[in-house]
Amino acid sequence: MLFESLSEKLQDAFKKLRGKGRLTEKDVKDVMREVRLALLEADVNFRIVKSFIQTVTEKAIGGSVLESVTPGQQVIKIVHDEMVNLLGASHSNLTFSSKPPTVFMMVGLNGAGKTTTTGKLGVHLRKQGKKPLFAACDVYRPAAVKQLQILGNSVDIPVFEAGIDLSPEVIAKKAIDFAVDNHYDTVILDTAGRFHINEELMEELLRIKRQIRPQEILLVVDAMTGQDAVTVADTFNQSLGIDGVILSKLDSDTRGGAALSVRSVTGKPIKFAALGEKMSDLEPFYPDRMASRILGMGDVLSLVEKAQQAFDEKEAVEMEKRLRSNDFDLDDFLNQLRQIKKMGSLKSILNMIPGLGQQVKIKDLDVDDSVVNHTEAIISSMTPKERRNPTILNNSRKRRVAKGSGRSVQEVNKLLKQFEDMKRMLRDIGGMGGKSAKGRGGGKFNVPFTGR
Repeated sequence: MLFESLSEKLQDAFKKLRGKGRLTEKDVKDVMREVRLALLEADVNFRIVKSFIQTVTEKAIGGSVLESVTPGQQVIKIVHDEMVNLLGASHSNLTFSSKPPTVFMMVGLNGAGKTTTTGKLGVHLRKQGKKPLFAACDVYRPAAVKQLQILGNSVDIPVFEAGIDLSPEVIAKKAIDFAVDNHYDTVILDTAGRFHINEELMEELLRIKRQIRPQEILLVVDAMTGQDAVTVADTFNQSLGIDGVILSKLDSDTRGGAALSVRSVTGKPIKFAALGEKMSDLEPFYPDRMASRILGMGDVLSLVEKAQQAFDEKEAVEMEKRLRSNDFDLDDFLNQLRQIKKMGSLKSILNMIPGLGQQVKIKDLDVDDSVVNHTEAIISSMTPKERRNPTILNNSRKRRVAKGSGRSVQEVNKLLKQFEDMKRMLRDIGGMGGKSAKGRGGGKFNVPFTGR
């Protein structure tokens, strides 16, 4: 899970501050020593850790903090604010050319996820109302063009390719001409990488840069490689001059070294983070939100945004009506389940709930995403009639459903019981609301369910 190891160590350190009515300078320095070790173990650059701890300590041992009513919370706030500064202070948007098409040049080493990230960026731009075109400029890696074409087909974004006989800069120029002729307002160049940085790679990328003059050069680095990612980012920036960084595979990064070091080392903003395998799993990078996640404070803004993207407004209104009339069936239940799945894993959702990470260790919670898949399989194995009216499910039907879903009859019974318990709870809430309303002259209780 995202920054799991670092987040856990920092929260354990801060537990010693919470609830204390008074802090001494020694208390602060002891906690900062633990924070320092946590950051170093997370593979954060040593010089950055040294500067970070020094800044936080100087601010934390000031008289106004140690003598405040809640000194522990004050220290944690200082850590949060300095971590935001470390990550980039504010969100950095993509810039667009005043005269289309805008050209984004994707660079990075092989294995960093550059081509996949190209696809994700195209999907993100299309959501913003852009009309993107991919350009296959990697003429060296076997099947690189084919990989981009398959990816383009999967997200319904066209790919311009001119074979492997032309130079990358010529292909890029032809792609831009094609975009102009066919009214594509954005071109994303998927360039070649290497398994290590060398002079030949940089010279090729520089030729493309001089010929095309892209609006932005975006470096894709694998967040899981820690300090190696930072070294790669620094070298690319020194040799090529990048405009921003995209961290790939950040959802699998339990440490956080790359995210916490890249900005300070390169001076360039982290613009996006890839937080999953789906083509929609590319999020704009917000330093304040990421700092809150790392410190176990949740991320309610991102949670709301995910919910807004996952839940359909019209469906939510219809669902509210069905709940009011107690007409909620297994089809509705399945629909809600699928929309929640769009938001990501259950643990990632829990990790965004403010304060929860400070009360319990999310990783220790018994949350199994496979149970959601099992539930979906069971309901999908029922007939439409059975989903509308589960009471007709006798033993014979239950055995058929269990066999069709690959689950046990016991699991089918458990799901049906949970569903009936939920309906009963909703009915009881509605009944209490009705009684209360009658005392005020009648009326109908409205279940406040909007899918958000």
